[in-house]
Amino acid sequence: MKKNMGSTDRIIRFIAAAIFIALYFTNTVTGIWGILLLVLAGVFILTSFVSFCPLYAPFGLSTCPNKD
Repeated sequence: MKKNMGSTDRIIRFIAAAIFIALYFTNTVTGIWGILLLVLAGVFILTSFVSFCPLYAPFGLSTCPNKD
């Protein structure tokens, strides 16, 4: 897997995941929507740590700075 996420993208995903988790555990979002937010938060955290987003790959997207 070639990295396709830059540091800004990783930070934004990590912050979004933290917000989703907080919304769930403060009972602001409950039920199926809360569970979906938790799953999305898990995906965001995982992709942040590995610096690879599988949805970027088919479209050839990358937020990594070019290293020429």
